[in-house]
Amino acid sequence: MAQASAATIYVLNGPNLNMLGTREPETYGHARLADVEKLCVETAAQFGLKADCRQSNREGELIDFIHEAHAKKAAGIIINAGGYSHTSIALHDALVAVKIPTVEVHISNIHARESFRHHSFTAMAAFASLCGFGIDGYRLAISGLAAKIGSKAKG
Repeated sequence: MAQASAATIYVLNGPNLNMLGTREPETYGHARLADVEKLCVETAAQFGLKADCRQSNREGELIDFIHEAHAKKAAGIIINAGGYSHTSIALHDALVAVKIPTVEVHISNIHARESFRHHSFTAMAAFASLCGFGIDGYRLAISGLAAKIGSKAKG
């Protein structure tokens, strides 16, 4: 059983990502959260990993997911904390505390947007950050995470 949990990565999506596909499609595209989750599950499987996808609009629940990832000995975390990326020291602290390899993802290029989006607390707790690739950033993040943790692509 421990082997299975070691091959799990958590894909955490923060506030408003449940609105993907309908919220500001000119910025975030037309893909829905279900499309993101399907992409993550399929990409993770290519590396022999299982993607456990979660979304919450609540900061505390996202922190609970991070703590759960630690308790279950997850191999990594992909996080798109949405607006909390720019405001949440608590999310930063949770990621630092659990010491799980983490990649931050943003669908849009946060550096080409409003100045308040240019700083990310979650990026400071991650070994890598991707932004501006649309939902394909999740695929790239999982590939990079797999390389970091030593999971090789299957077949």
